[in-house]
Amino acid sequence: MFLNYNNLWKTLIDKGVKKGELCKMTGISTSTLSKMNRNEPVSLSIVLRICEKLDCTIQDVVTINKIAE
Repeated sequence: MFLNYNNLWKTLIDKGVKKGELCKMTGISTSTLSKMNRNEPVSLSIVLRICEKLDCTIQDVVTINKIAE
């Protein structure tokens, strides 16, 4: 199974939030954001923190695919 954070990037655009702003508002590091850019796994607590700050659901941040895209 493979993670995909494309929904997060769309959510950021829809809400007018830049990636740097996301780091500041959630307290996540730029290295964590880089992992997400590469569709690498990050802690569920980070995903939940993003959901809380953006007022969105987990599906608005990450999807799980059975095959790599």
